[in-house]
Amino acid sequence: MYFPNKLVFILVVLWSCGGQDTITDSYDVVVLGAGTGAVSAAIQSARNGSRTLYVNPLEWHGGMLTAAGVSATDGNHNLPSGLWAEWRSHLRNYYGGADSLFTGWVSNTMFEPHVGHQLWVDLLAKEKNLTIYTSTEWDNISKIEKGWILRLRQLDAYVEAKILIDGTDLGDVAAAVGVKYDIGMDARSYSQESIAPEVANDIVQDMTYVAILKDYGPGMNKTITKPLDYDSSRYHCACQHDCDKEGIHPCKTMLDYGRLPNDKYMINWPINGNDYNANIIAQDKTVRQAVYEKAKKQTLGFVYYIQTELGYTHLGLAEDEFPTRDKLALIPYHREGRRIKGVTRFNLNHIIDPFNYQLYRTGIAVGDYPVDHHNHKSIDPPVIEFPNIPSFNIPAGSLIPESVEDLVIADKAISVSNIVNGCTRLQPSILQVGQAAGMIASIAAQQSISPREVDVRAVQSKLLDSNVFLMPYQDVVLDDLGFKSIQKIGATGILRGEGIPYKWANKTLFYSDSIVSVPDLLDDLIDYDEKLDKVAIGQVQSLNKVNVIDMVQQISYLLQIPLNQIDTSMVSDKITRRELAIILDKNLDLFGKQKIDLEGKKIN
Repeated sequence: MYFPNKLVFILVVLWSCGGQDTITDSYDVVVLGAGTGAVSAAIQSARNGSRTLYVNPLEWHGGMLTAAGVSATDGNHNLPSGLWAEWRSHLRNYYGGADSLFTGWVSNTMFEPHVGHQLWVDLLAKEKNLTIYTSTEWDNISKIEKGWILRLRQLDAYVEAKILIDGTDLGDVAAAVGVKYDIGMDARSYSQESIAPEVANDIVQDMTYVAILKDYGPGMNKTITKPLDYDSSRYHCACQHDCDKEGIHPCKTMLDYGRLPNDKYMINWPINGNDYNANIIAQDKTVRQAVYEKAKKQTLGFVYYIQTELGYTHLGLAEDEFPTRDKLALIPYHREGRRIKGVTRFNLNHIIDPFNYQLYRTGIAVGDYPVDHHNHKSIDPPVIEFPNIPSFNIPAGSLIPESVEDLVIADKAISVSNIVNGCTRLQPSILQVGQAAGMIASIAAQQSISPREVDVRAVQSKLLDSNVFLMPYQDVVLDDLGFKSIQKIGATGILRGEGIPYKWANKTLFYSDSIVSVPDLLDDLIDYDEKLDKVAIGQVQSLNKVNVIDMVQQISYLLQIPLNQIDTSMVSDKITRRELAIILDKNLDLFGKQKIDLEGKKIN
């Protein structure tokens, strides 16, 4: 455990002398968990001015990014949103630029886990509204009229929170306070996804205990002790060694998959490698730990296979990474856990055809990863052909339970379908989910309201001020002069982008420099408000400096929005989509005027 300042140490001494049931301190927001979303939730809550407590059962911060050893980020390379982009910029500075992180072929951002952890420590230390306890667990959570009381086990101290954030990997806080949830594959009739299995089951994705190997140089023999029950056949055809199957990678290519800076290798290989399948999500700590030991054996066996069968004796477990006895990651990499029943449920249909629904209006995070499920070690999982998808945004209501107040979800336990979990579970998206959870919780605490009562547009506006993408427009960069206006107008459904599935980095494009299509614009305006069906521009296909003023004046009149003088001196003869987004945003504030609920429905 470490104490960020002397005051915290004094409080701990006082707590140790107090009665068990005495509330020793109170906070606006308390974040519980070691997940990736926990650290971003804690930072964002504190930055928004809320007195925040972050309780992490581990020594390390960053969850799957660091403590679980998955130090190769998946997705969002071209969607540098919020704290994900901020933390990545520190990584790039540390290693000497973006190219220095492109060491393996699985990701554009590869790094040593201990470095990632330290960068989170540095960011956390800057937050004056934040108190942090590491190596500290929680229990005895009780609901009170406005908030929660819980015990910090190692301190035997009770604290009070107005709003609680679940930043655990598996949704343990949500389960402890009675939130309803799903585990495993959803039935088609339940998820409303045509490719879902007809019958639900309890199959979950494989977990992985990651190892980091280090190249100790030619002639060095770093072979580990042969694991008990080692069986080389478990790893046969992990690569081309002694394998006659087609499509199998060469062994060096397998290792370069997770090559990290400074001659290290992340061992997180799904094909006959170190994935391990077991559904321990709803089990207690003792059962989980027993299964984790088996998952560790799977990984150590694979390390031994790499060293002996493949001949890489000079690659040994890195001794300068994880502070663990076995030199494996602090925690396993869980690809899925509980999925709460939230105010909204995000499913595949919302991703494939977002503008046919309303949830896109409530976006608070973005992702571009395809649907990717690891079921290599599952027994007879249903065969599902996942469709190609565009990039997407994650709705605010998926972070808020439908039946429990004063709680927000900050990690993979958000309300999504089993299928969609395969693309929302990745590190950059979860960092944004955590950031949004911190913002929602902070606003709710400051206004003494429930998270479900928070103004969606207020949350989105504050996230925009923190450089968070609301819409997944890859072609609109943060320093674009129209970035905020385009994000806002996009979230209203006006000037809609085009989703384009593209390999492992899907896209949605806004086409900022394209000329505005008047017929499409008129349709978007009517969808925004039916009163705008009276907007008349004439038989033209594009807008110019004259008719755009007339159109804005008509919208102002029909919606009764006060209007100042419109400046078109800097726009093109034919108005571009970027220019119109800026004009509509700056003069009419259509984003702020369109109040919506957590389902994206317009509030009159």
